[in-house]
Amino acid sequence: MTSQQLEERSQHLEARVAALETELAQLKQVLSGLLQKPTPWWLKVAGSFENDPTFDAATHFGQDWRKTAA
Repeated sequence: MTSQQLEERSQHLEARVAALETELAQLKQVLSGLLQKPTPWWLKVAGSFENDPTFDAATHFGQDWRKTAA
C-alpha cells in the first residue's frame, strides 16, 4: 500500500469519525430532552396566589370554619 493510499484511507476515516461524532452529539441532545423528568404540576402552581386578597380571605374563612367545626 502506498503512502498516498494510506493518506486517503486516513482522511476517509477521519471524515467518518467526524460524521459519527456529529450524529452522536445530536442523539445525546434528543435523549437528554426525553429523559428529563417533567416538572410536577404543584411546582408550576406554587406561589401563584401570593399576595392575592381573595385567596387570603378564602384561607382565613377555611381556618375559621375548622375552628368552629372542631
